[in-house]
Order: sequence, then structure tokens, then C-alpha cells
Amino acid sequence: MNCPGLIISAPASGAGKTTIMLGLLSALRKRGVTVQPFKNGPDYIDPAFHTAASGRPSFNLDSWAMSAERITGLIGIRADAELTLAEGSMGLFDGVASAGEAGNGSSADMAALTGWPVVLVLDVSGQAQSAAAIAHGFATLSPKVKLAGVILNRVASPRHEALIRVGMAEAGIRVLGVLPRHKTVTLPERHLGLVQAEEQPNLVALLDQLGEFIATHMDLEQIFSLAAANVKAENSPVALSPPGQRVALARDAAFSFIYPHLLEGWRQAGAEMTLFSPLADEAPDPQADACWLPGGYPELHAGNLAAATRFHEGLRRFAAEKPVHGECGGYMVMGTSLTDARGVRHAMTGLLGLETSFATRRMHLGYRLATLMSPIPGYAAGQRLRGHEFHYATIVHQPDEPLAHTLDANRMSIAETGSRRGLATGTFFHLIAPTA
Repeated sequence: MNCPGLIISAPASGAGKTTIMLGLLSALRKRGVTVQPFKNGPDYIDPAFHTAASGRPSFNLDSWAMSAERITGLIGIRADAELTLAEGSMGLFDGVASAGEAGNGSSADMAALTGWPVVLVLDVSGQAQSAAAIAHGFATLSPKVKLAGVILNRVASPRHEALIRVGMAEAGIRVLGVLPRHKTVTLPERHLGLVQAEEQPNLVALLDQLGEFIATHMDLEQIFSLAAANVKAENSPVALSPPGQRVALARDAAFSFIYPHLLEGWRQAGAEMTLFSPLADEAPDPQADACWLPGGYPELHAGNLAAATRFHEGLRRFAAEKPVHGECGGYMVMGTSLTDARGVRHAMTGLLGLETSFATRRMHLGYRLATLMSPIPGYAAGQRLRGHEFHYATIVHQPDEPLAHTLDANRMSIAETGSRRGLATGTFFHLIAPTA
């Protein structure tokens, strides 16, 4: 199947990619166009906004962590859409130094693999004709990446627009939209990105406003006409091993960071997810084969989690007989204690001896390649996994056995290994995919 699409990218973070992506999804959906969204790279928050704007599940595509076959398989299972839009990460050519499964993780890699042309979002505040030099450089740096055109963002005035258009015309760059400076729609942010979609009480209204703003200032028909592809997508994605046939999955405001493609892959493998909310003091389903605690913002809910005695007791009972795995925030909640940003220590479930703290913030960010020293739900010892770590917590104490030998994207060993105690395991990195 041929899945024509476009990649919404930019020279750097902060240019307005997410705002424009959401506005395009909302505007096209309102006009009856079926649009399939994707997110390039490891981001657990943007896909939920994509889903709200498009009405279709959004999935991550990652050339460092996924094989080309896995990527085309994920594209193929959503090939019924009229148009595919993928939101880029960071700057178009930004990735890690060494290649992974199919590339270095950059949006340019994804453009080269799929043949989706790039719509480049330019923040033109503080420049005029010089913006064309930036666009020209991005258009010509790689013969494998095709530039469809540019969207001019944060344009100050008609005169400012006219000057920029002169430069773009001279450079042979197509202008697809001109967005004036505006403060009508803002999406609040938190330290790991946007505040989660489910925490936005007026999200529908915000998306409607964005859609109208984009439709007013962009040529939607022209954008649609520029979509292309050079890859045949498979309609049967590479299998993902589920944690069990029946999986108890924590899901609420404190446990929501799990990649949508994992859940899709587990369901396609025949697994059933039973959801429970630790914040509502719910215990995992005792009939489940395994329990999975995703990441999220446990530090913002540490007091409530510490007081959730039914959750604590139910999780301990479960872990006495069946495997429990936690990622990042879930891993911290499986520990003995979590100290919040004010320095207040909160008792956690105690499945592991891990003690963590947010009293002194330190960012941990990057891809991870881990070789398991012990099994986790779904994967045996010796399996190599690719994932991503992003948090601000500090390990105060970690007395348990290491779970994995872990490398960064440059194959340098890192100290954070995850840990295990009995049937309880956890890591600070979020699983993306096993190695091919």
C-alpha cells in the first residue's frame, strides 16, 4: 500500500510544529478529510493531542529504535486514511551520532525512508529575506529529503511577509502558509513537554480555534496535493511480544506515558489490557498474567499515591506470584520512597529498594540500548531492547540486583541499569522496541 504523506518539521524546536500540526489535523478533519497522524521520535505526549485533533490513534515512528520493516508496518495498518501527517522532532536533521535500527532518529531519516515531503515551519521573527537562505539550505542539504515548501510563522506585518516572499521566490521555495503572530491559543507546558491532553479541560475548543486559524492562513488544498510516498507500507506490522495474555495496566494522570504502538502491538498479538487507577486506589486485576506500570508524573501525585493503601497492598500481593514491571515513573512508585521537589519524602509500594528524589533536579535524556540480565514480562534474559529515557529524578539509593547492561546511543555504558527483586523489575527507560 502506498501511503502519501507529509512531515511537518522545522530548523529547531520551538518554531511552532506542534501548534501547526494540531491545527492542520483539526482543519482537515472538519472538512471531512481522513488524516492519519504520526510522531517522529520518542514522545509520549504529542500523540494524545494528535488523536484528539484527528479522531484517529497516533503512533510514534523512530528510525533509531525501530527497523524499517517495523516502521512501514505501523504505517500500513493505518493506510486507509486519505492523507498521512507526521510531526517531526527537534530540527529536521537532528538525530544521534550513530545509526540505530534504520537511521539516527532524525525526521530527515523518516522523510528519506518514506518519501514523505517535508513542510518546513520557519519562525521568521527578527528576519526577512534571510529566511530564504535557511529554507534553501534545508532544501539542498540532502538529495534524499524533498522540501514541499515552507510555512512562515510569527509574521509581524504585511510588509514583513512581502519581504520574506521576495527571498523565497528568488530561492525557488514554495510558501504554503503565512501565520501572523497570535496569542489566541496556548497549550500549557510542563517539564517533559505539553501538559497531557486529558488534563486540558477546554481541549476541544482549543483545537477548533487552532483549526480555524490554520484554515484562514494556509492553503489546505495545496498542502494536500503535495503529499507523496516512495515506500510500500505493509499491512501486517512486525510482532511485539506482550507482557502476558491478560495485562493489568496502570492508567491515570500519574501513569500515562506509554507508547501507543506498544499497546497496539500487544492487542494485535492477542493480549487483553485491564486498566486500573492507582490514584483512585485501585489494585491490579488479580486474574492478569502480568502488571505494567507506565511512566507519567508520580512526583505531582506523590501524596495521593503514598496514601493509596489498597493499591499498595494489591500490587504487593500480585508481585508475590506474578511479574510486575515499571517504567520511569512506574519504576519510582515500585520503590521504597519518592522525595518530591519540596523535599517531602513519600513512602511508595516497596516492591524494590529504589529511593528517588526530585529535590535536586537533574535531566536524564537519551536513547538507551539495554541487554536484559533478567527477564521482564514479555522478554527473556539476553534480549536486547531499544528505548528512551527522559526524567529529572535522582537515584538516592538502589540496593537491588541490576536488571540490564545499558548503553546510550553512542554505545557508551551508563550507570542506570534498572533493578529487580523477585518478580518485580523496573527501568528508567521506556521500551520502544526489541532489536530486530
